[in-house]
Amino acid sequence: MSKSRKRAVAATFLAAAFVITAGFAVQGHVQAAQYRRQLDNGYRYAFAQLATATGELETALTKVSHATSPALFAALCAQAYAQAQAAQAALGQLPYGNVELEQTAAFLARVGDYAMSLAQGTSAELVCTDDHRATLAALADNAQDLALTLETLQAQLAAGALGPEGLEEATARLAAADGQGQELGGSAFQSVEADFPEVPTLIYDGPFSQHLEGQTCKMLEGLPQVNESQARAAAASFLDLPQDIFTLTDRSQGKLPTYGFTALVDGGQLYVEVTCQGGQILELFTSRTPGEAVLSRAEARELASGFLERKGFAHMEPSYSLEQNGVLWVHFAPVEDGVYCYPDLVKVAVALDTGAVCGFEGAGYLTHHGDRTFPSPAVDQQTAQALVDPSLTVLSHQLALIPTGGEYEVFCHEFKCQAADGSHVLIYVNAQTGKQQNILLLVEDESGTLVI
Repeated sequence: MSKSRKRAVAATFLAAAFVITAGFAVQGHVQAAQYRRQLDNGYRYAFAQLATATGELETALTKVSHATSPALFAALCAQAYAQAQAAQAALGQLPYGNVELEQTAAFLARVGDYAMSLAQGTSAELVCTDDHRATLAALADNAQDLALTLETLQAQLAAGALGPEGLEEATARLAAADGQGQELGGSAFQSVEADFPEVPTLIYDGPFSQHLEGQTCKMLEGLPQVNESQARAAAASFLDLPQDIFTLTDRSQGKLPTYGFTALVDGGQLYVEVTCQGGQILELFTSRTPGEAVLSRAEARELASGFLERKGFAHMEPSYSLEQNGVLWVHFAPVEDGVYCYPDLVKVAVALDTGAVCGFEGAGYLTHHGDRTFPSPAVDQQTAQALVDPSLTVLSHQLALIPTGGEYEVFCHEFKCQAADGSHVLIYVNAQTGKQQNILLLVEDESGTLVI
């Protein structure tokens, strides 16, 4: 083949390669545009769902503020809760939802929980107090204002005057603003936050009640403040380790101020939080990955029990345990006068390869544990058991103190039952009123037991 012929063939192949490459580039561009349209459509749909659910939330809140029938009141509260949940789900689909719409997310969470709390407290004798009605009406006004703002933005989206921001753009903009120490800005949707109305104070038995902001830890009351050296000594003593291996890496100034220490132990980094007041251990965990298990779960539970006893936790009884990645987490509750006090729960983790304690959670114990006086049950076991679903087989009974959604505790009969399919259920009957207080399901598999 002549040189000119070879050059012609080479040129032909190069041209073909260029055409193919250009074709792939065009195809990739078209696919990228399609993906972007799909994302935009998804964001538009989520925003529409957010606006719709917020409007329906306002309707439900307005209706429930006028209800006098216990059954209708409870049903409307449940509707309000469902719409708040739907709005939260839609908000979670927006790439900037939980960052730029922080007040909106908090409002939806609080309103939903407040409505559910009212529904659970409904009885034939009491539907709703005047204070509750005033709060519901104010929340309905807030929801209406929010819905109107969202509807305005939705109309701008539909008209093309406003485009949905993609995840990449939102992430880049927010990261740039944060890196410069500036206020988050750039998204037109922040007008929702800028115009957000003042939300009424919510005082109820639930996790978002404002009265909980001043809640103190019972186990820390009256204890002195400790300095860094004393806190380090407390961390070392709790784990029977030398003090000099602990380094202060954090100093939290939140609701419960703590010192945070790290230490290298057994090839992993150990982290321990110690309360500034009283020098009590709040939590600990380690980054070490356990090796092959050599201990049984029963042996690990015994080690966890012995650890708590040595550290001064009296009358602790294990309830349920869960194995995760070579570590057994055991839940303990103190037993006082024969009553299991679940608000005072303590969790201890034991590594199944070494038997060392590698995790601890004591927030519930520090917050709730203290001197209690239990009344004699106004409802006996036999009467309480009559409220258990007849299709369930009662396996055991004990008295228990269970937490509510807020700061309160309820004295109950606890019945562990077995369903027809072999699964286990916990039924709680209020020992003073004789009404069912709560129902929990035991999810049991090869890793242990989870209570939901």
